[in-house]
Amino acid sequence: RAGVHILLLLVQTLCLTSVDAFSNGKVTEACGSMMPKHGHAPNTTHSPYTLAVNVTEFSSGDYIQVTISGTTYFEGFLLEARNASNPDSAAVGSFILTNPKTTQLLQCGHTPDSAVSHTSDARQTQIVVIWKAPQNSPAAVKFLVTVVAHYKTFWVKIPGPVVSQSGVTPIPPKPTTPSTTIKTSTPSVLPRPFSSVGCGQQKSCLLDPVGCDPEKDPSCFFLSFAPKGQTVVFELSGPSDGYIAFALSHDTWMGDDDMYLCVRDDSLVDVSAAYVKGRSYPQEASENVLTDVAWRLADGVIQCRFRRQVLVPQDPTRFSLDAQYYLFMAYGEAENGEVHRHGRQPLISSQQSVINGPAEILNGSRSPLLMKFHSVLMLIAWMLAGSTGTFLASYFKPDWPERTLFGQRIWFQVHRGLMILTVLLTCVAFTLPFIYRGGWSKHAGAHPYLGCTVLALALLQPIMATLRPPPDSSRRWVFNWLHWGAGTVAEIMAG
Repeated sequence: RAGVHILLLLVQTLCLTSVDAFSNGKVTEACGSMMPKHGHAPNTTHSPYTLAVNVTEFSSGDYIQVTISGTTYFEGFLLEARNASNPDSAAVGSFILTNPKTTQLLQCGHTPDSAVSHTSDARQTQIVVIWKAPQNSPAAVKFLVTVVAHYKTFWVKIPGPVVSQSGVTPIPPKPTTPSTTIKTSTPSVLPRPFSSVGCGQQKSCLLDPVGCDPEKDPSCFFLSFAPKGQTVVFELSGPSDGYIAFALSHDTWMGDDDMYLCVRDDSLVDVSAAYVKGRSYPQEASENVLTDVAWRLADGVIQCRFRRQVLVPQDPTRFSLDAQYYLFMAYGEAENGEVHRHGRQPLISSQQSVINGPAEILNGSRSPLLMKFHSVLMLIAWMLAGSTGTFLASYFKPDWPERTLFGQRIWFQVHRGLMILTVLLTCVAFTLPFIYRGGWSKHAGAHPYLGCTVLALALLQPIMATLRPPPDSSRRWVFNWLHWGAGTVAEIMAG
């Protein structure tokens, strides 16, 4: 028995060190409500986590083993013991840690070490701690735990077992007051996929490809919105294993946009609002402004529906739905509920639309106007001007031997004019992606590197032509091979 007390004292010493480390600049969760400050509503479905104790009765000063376990992993928790007759009262007793590396002690109210929490978001499926009954313990004690499966998915005040003090009759539990009941709408599962029926009549729709129906075509990207009084109902669907999202934008440039995401997290879909500042990572809304949330996962397609107020004065980053905006629709990969950059160019509506306005069918494109000009100029430069100039230099030198144009043979003047046009068009086309992206694109693969190489070779050609030796020079063959080789490589890479 003396050995057990020594062991407990040693563990308690380690725990005090953990408390000091935690109190140095860190912030605890809200002890009274046991509600994480994550800006999201708690889950009200059946919890996959349970609390267990090793005794049913105790005396003052006893040590009770408390175990938190689950059928799936969790990333955080907050454990307290409360008076069973008044679960809204302050925490009672104190805890002792068995693993200070993954757990830490907190002070809730005036009682030191009266709660236990996690030290990091490392995944775990079981936590074991020791609770010490105080001298002035209530007749019965109930253990409560808040468990965070993921940042947005958590259960608040999961009830655990009640242990009674030996020889003391417990006071009947006090009924829960309405003020402690958390009112929230739990996301539901959609019974069937969305349909494009009613687009342009009851709701506005943005479809890709044009005219597709998400009910029949799993590859259909679909966004609809329909005014309902002072709210608007949104529906979003698309093939993705990670997330799908759409944004409201004042222009066709990404940044400073009102965004909404449907993110797959294991077998669930998290629906949330966010704000994109510049080209940075989306910042999730601090207020939960979405209601009537529902989602569906089937055949590699993510679908979600929600309702939003037309005006959200408590959140200035939410745009008024009475105004008109361009619509962006994107998708990409997600890991543990965290989104990655979209894989393809977003679908952008070709014109602005009033969200709370009349129903209409919208058209969109994944190729912005600047990028279309880039493609057209490169096609003209290398498929038309460059190829024609090379063809003339290869096969038309013997033609019109006695005729000249501005003092030079005709084939040479036409060849030189076409190649100068090729270089000029390439320079203009080269600048357009930088204007659109606002700099170098880090996620475009090898394409920008090939473009830089083509531009360098294109600029090298007129420089070599200006410095070329005379036709009868012994070094003329060096120019011929370099000029032909650089032009051929540039044309192949540009194609």
